[in-house]
Amino acid sequence: MLVAYTKPLFAWDCLEDSPSLQTIKAFLATLPDGQLLDGLRQARGRGRNEYPVHVLWGTVLLTVILRHPNWEACLADLRRNEALRRLIGIRSEEAVPKKWNLSRFLEVLGEEPHFTRVRAIFDVLIQRLGLAVVDLGKDTAGDATALHARRKRNAEEAKEEEQAGLPQPSGGKKEYLDAEGKVSKVFEWFGYKLHLIVDVKHEVALSWEITTATASDAATLPKTLQQAQANLPEGRIETLAFDKAADDQQTPKLLNRSGIKPLIEIRSMWKEEPLRMLPGHDGNSNIVYDEKGTLYCYDRTSQPMVLHQMAYNGYEEQRGTLKYRCPARHEGWTCPHDAVCNEGKEYGRTVRVKCEIDLRRFPPVPRATKKFERSYDGRTAVERVNARLKVFWGADDGNISGARRFRALVGVVMVVHAGFATLLAKAPRKSTLGKLHLGPVQKALAAAEAAAKQAQAATRAKAGA
Repeated sequence: MLVAYTKPLFAWDCLEDSPSLQTIKAFLATLPDGQLLDGLRQARGRGRNEYPVHVLWGTVLLTVILRHPNWEACLADLRRNEALRRLIGIRSEEAVPKKWNLSRFLEVLGEEPHFTRVRAIFDVLIQRLGLAVVDLGKDTAGDATALHARRKRNAEEAKEEEQAGLPQPSGGKKEYLDAEGKVSKVFEWFGYKLHLIVDVKHEVALSWEITTATASDAATLPKTLQQAQANLPEGRIETLAFDKAADDQQTPKLLNRSGIKPLIEIRSMWKEEPLRMLPGHDGNSNIVYDEKGTLYCYDRTSQPMVLHQMAYNGYEEQRGTLKYRCPARHEGWTCPHDAVCNEGKEYGRTVRVKCEIDLRRFPPVPRATKKFERSYDGRTAVERVNARLKVFWGADDGNISGARRFRALVGVVMVVHAGFATLLAKAPRKSTLGKLHLGPVQKALAAAEAAAKQAQAATRAKAGA
């Protein structure tokens, strides 16, 4: 896979609609799936091995990589393409597995400890990228998307999955409100939710979690955030953007403890008293704030009184305060109430608001600022990642029945996403002169993969001895 020198590091628009054999070979070589395959072989024991574990695993991966709509399409491709068969270790056309073999294998892949090892493949790939790409995960965004699924036809098997802590798919509903707060659109689905935290700049998923369709985004955020932090160097995440689904009292406290600045839209809940006074200010003060935490000052000299938005002057990290100045002095215009407010001060009146008063309402990046707007706009990166996972790689297939099979398929899709992100990051860059260049990121990823392969070879040699 060659990427132009002028393209971004993760050039998602350079992904091939139908990956070449060379690309597939490079992808398979990138995956650290040795522990998963060893565990599957041990679980199989000395039973029938007509279709080896690596063949079934490779076939499931190819179905997603080649964007086949179902198992039958991928198996038909394998039967007629000898070179493709050889990539995953199938020696002849007769050795191509059947669709029911894949269905059973997916059921096993969704069991423990195999599913945890599938997730570990994703984690290792993101950890390598986090070390090689110094700004990966600096600015992040989170969201949850609907995934369609089906219940198992066998009621006893469905009950057994529920008893094992794997809830069956259920009905979900999402309402969209207009500017007046009225419901303008209702979206309903039957299945699960996929929760993601992604990098805003590079559009790489850093963590993921599957929940029921009715699970709260805010309640799931601590788990996905913990996974993202574990996959990145300590202190890497600086901001996290989320929609109103994460607007509660606990999320700002969680992010504050982690040193992460929240970029979260606030719900409109104040039906009365749209403006209130800050704590410590009495009735003589002309400083008020609204529900979003924006400060205003009253020009009481003018009749009628005029309301002005105060000028935000930055976040003072050591004090944990937001600094606001007189808008007239800051912007250079004359205010009739200047003599009362500023009392001859050249700099003008300054108001500091402690964020700890209300972390939800007074975040380090106030909502009524250009910085918040620019940073919050980055949340659209989650939508593009969702589109790739659901449409491009088929996570929203809708034909998978059973919790084990479903989460196994989603796990494979996430591995494919992380694997192609790695391929894009380490792809040689082609300049206008036709020369190929390897930058520090490509060299770091190559070194990490080489070290991992040496460690794996040493472990197997030790086990064989």
